Amino acid sequence: MTKAKILLQSISDVKEFVSAVSMCDFDVDLISGRYAVDAKSIMGIFSLDLSNAIDLIAYTDDSQALFSHISKFVVK
Repeated sequence: MTKAKILLQSISDVKEFVSAVSMCDFDVDLISGRYAVDAKSIMGIFSLDLSNAIDLIAYTDDSQALFSHISKFVVK
């Protein structure tokens, strides 16, 4: 399991993020407060509070490919 914080600031960011995450063959969740949604779901992501950073959890030990595609959204 790998964790990170991400920030999605626009509709195009959400579309690009979902496109990248959808290529993964493992589960990825986004958590905002007490809500958790599938990171591959555009509707689920829009139900979250996108004004702050969101916790990402990738259920794999080999998430290097994922993070190379979503690096611009990761909060350092």
